[in-house]
Amino acid sequence: MALFTSALDKCLNVDDFRSLAKKRLPRMVFDYLDGGAGDEKTIARNRDAFDDFMLLPRTLRDVDDIDLSTTVMGQKIDIPLILAPTGLTRLFHHQGERLVAPAAARAGTIYGLSTLSSTSLEEVAALSSGPKWFQVYVWRDRGIVREFIQRSRDAGYQALCLTVDANIPGNRERDIRHGMTVPPSPTFKSALEMLSHPRWLYHYLTSPPFEMANVATSPSSSPGATAKGDQTLMDYVSSQFDKSVTWEDAAWMIKEWGGPFAIKGIMCAEDARRAVDVGASAIVVSNHGGRQLDHLPSTIEMLSEIVEAVAGRAEVIIDSGIRRGTDILTALALGATACMIGRPYLYALAAGGERGIDRLMTLLRAELERDMALLGCKRISDLTPDLIRVRS
Repeated sequence: MALFTSALDKCLNVDDFRSLAKKRLPRMVFDYLDGGAGDEKTIARNRDAFDDFMLLPRTLRDVDDIDLSTTVMGQKIDIPLILAPTGLTRLFHHQGERLVAPAAARAGTIYGLSTLSSTSLEEVAALSSGPKWFQVYVWRDRGIVREFIQRSRDAGYQALCLTVDANIPGNRERDIRHGMTVPPSPTFKSALEMLSHPRWLYHYLTSPPFEMANVATSPSSSPGATAKGDQTLMDYVSSQFDKSVTWEDAAWMIKEWGGPFAIKGIMCAEDARRAVDVGASAIVVSNHGGRQLDHLPSTIEMLSEIVEAVAGRAEVIIDSGIRRGTDILTALALGATACMIGRPYLYALAAGGERGIDRLMTLLRAELERDMALLGCKRISDLTPDLIRVRS
């Protein structure tokens, strides 16, 4: 345990957590977390594009008592960084969402729970009093959608977040090469990988059966869909993703919910305007972390165009590629209300469980406070476009 603690304490940034997670997880599980679509150009661009943006500090300003708080869809948070919805979190740590939700609350921020979470929305709601959103899809069976909306309302979730860029799976070749299934179905090669990671394997074998808890506990799901820990559930979920979804469906869902509502997966000004027109409270600029369509622009490249298109009629949140405090400051200066992270907190979860996420959030908070002071800004509202220069 001392060696493990020492390794976690040596993590100073997201890349360090990634390296430790890679050691702790079987290869096919790590690649499921780390990989993306096609040649993974979008993943690389999400990171590399930040190199084109430079910060221009202001000096001799009072930067005592930095305030990182902001408000997102009516919810005040202590740091402008939201933990994004990610499915199947128990793959990366046997307690999964049960650790993430309290960690988000301790950090004073929002946790977005996925429809495809491995812990039910009701159980997660009971774990902490911190603010929570529930992420949804438009499924073929609208009865299930209505049910999820009502369950979210009953459990006290403050907002819904509709993901619109995942109606079919991306071409994730790392997973295909490994024969990755959910839950993992061992092949000879993957079995050797699991055996070489005894801590992960022990917890996987001794924990409750793996399931997509919200679907498995849905009264509206078909009998086959409630089978726990087998491929029947995955087949059922895939069959429910509706390729015929339109803006009318999004408008219907917004009306059904009747509260703060974000649309996640927007990558162009036209879609941003349409999202506002149908009643979205917030736009999440996201390319799904490069996991869906390859050869997309980065989210930071598209942010200013989308902020301009929305013109203050909705809040704009940016997802995909955020790794540093300077990334967050760049996005906020370009008009984002807040940022989202997915892979970074999953790396931290795999690396060190609850302590890992706490350490990651502490490091990012410290980076933000330090970088705000060096930039000459005391409040989030001080971050404006004139602090940014774009490399020619």
